[in-house]
Amino acid sequence: MGVCLSARIKAESPYNTGVSSKYVSTDGNDSSGSCSKVSSFSVPPTPRSEGEILQSTNLRSFTFSEIKMATRNFRPDSVLGEGGFGSVFKGWIDEHSFTATKPGTGMVIAVKRLNQDGFQGHKEWLAEVNYLGQLHHPNLVKLIGYCLEDEQRLLIYEFMPRGSLENHLFRRGSYFQPLSWILRLKVALGAAKGLAFLHSAETSVIYRDFKTSNVLLDSNYNAKLSDFGLAKDGPTGDKSHVSTRVMGTYGYAAPEYLATGHLTAKSDIYSFGVVLLEMLSGRRVVDKNRPSGEHSLVEWAKPYLANKRKVFRILDNRLEGQYSMEAACKAATLAFRCLSIEAKYRPNMDEVVMVLEQLQDSKDTTGTQSNRTNGSRVRRQSAGDAISGKTPTPYPRPSVSLHA
Repeated sequence: MGVCLSARIKAESPYNTGVSSKYVSTDGNDSSGSCSKVSSFSVPPTPRSEGEILQSTNLRSFTFSEIKMATRNFRPDSVLGEGGFGSVFKGWIDEHSFTATKPGTGMVIAVKRLNQDGFQGHKEWLAEVNYLGQLHHPNLVKLIGYCLEDEQRLLIYEFMPRGSLENHLFRRGSYFQPLSWILRLKVALGAAKGLAFLHSAETSVIYRDFKTSNVLLDSNYNAKLSDFGLAKDGPTGDKSHVSTRVMGTYGYAAPEYLATGHLTAKSDIYSFGVVLLEMLSGRRVVDKNRPSGEHSLVEWAKPYLANKRKVFRILDNRLEGQYSMEAACKAATLAFRCLSIEAKYRPNMDEVVMVLEQLQDSKDTTGTQSNRTNGSRVRRQSAGDAISGKTPTPYPRPSVSLHA
């Protein structure tokens, strides 16, 4: 491969608004150029300095005392999660004046506070402000504001009640029931639309850290991409790629990016294929607890993805009866194409969105009484009853760290 990712691991947050595990390799300088600003309508002049970035955003600048009040002085029972960047706290502000309000009143926010001892730092904090201060789309998490005061670095986001896709796929217990087939298609489509928007902006943006923990869900299971700390402007002019140090999360990075440091939009598409495979299988991309030969999800699943007679072997058995084999094969084929070793054979994100929209609209999406999967009893499940019982309490603090 030429370049391998470091084994440095950090905790994942169940409320993962940018609190992510990064794996970094190579000691070369980042030659990808400056972090230019991107708008959904037009591209403003590229800011070169921290001052230009902060001044040209439409974000609210909060004082540290305002954030202390909103989070009740960062009380431990306000913590939503912890990760390499720092901690994420729950808070409340007035939706009009943005002043702190009493807990349970006003607008709920998530506050990410930079840990000064962490190895992620100001550069990623500034990249987050840079991109989310200018990019606006229904499938990108909304950054409300920031705080830059002395050594304090904080980011203030909209609160995402359903937490991360990672939790819904991999955590067990009453808080996180398995997502239904219909909801998985909905989440996949929403995330794909977010990536398609980034890639199609006037100055394209390469997300570079697409993974299940960075896909957040609102109360209606609408997917929104979070954590833009590793995002980069796409190549310009006649350039085919951006040359940069290899950064990302183990298992999700495209092979050509690992080998060369050459970053393109097709790198994101490979990562999307990995996440789609995780959604289809209910398995983590890397799981050392699996039997020998199944530790790497991509290596294990690839031979089955392109075989209509064997594709059922990789499907999450918790989805049994909720899909037709035709729909499953189409989704598996899409994942297979995204995971092509050669980037030129991967579809672009507009094609991915189109396929997922067709799958969502297809009459063959769900199973029927006449369509039995692997000889088992069929049970149809709608998006509305995917999670039964009372609404789960959002983002309980983890008792153990989650791996990336």
